[in-house]
Amino acid sequence: MFTVSEDERAAICRAYEEGGEWAAVAELHRYFSIEDNQSALYAVRSILRWRPASLPPPLR
Repeated sequence: MFTVSEDERAAICRAYEEGGEWAAVAELHRYFSIEDNQSALYAVRSILRWRPASLPPPLR
């Protein structure tokens, strides 16, 4: 398990948009030492699906 910062997430998403999944895997490898490419691909796919948490309803 590892934590991805918003800057790292943005770089991985940008690599995906510009070059596809394997470019995003290469970008992920720049930040984290994941030896197994299949695990890195799974992590990239998970990162790409992340969405910001919804905000709580305003207080009345």
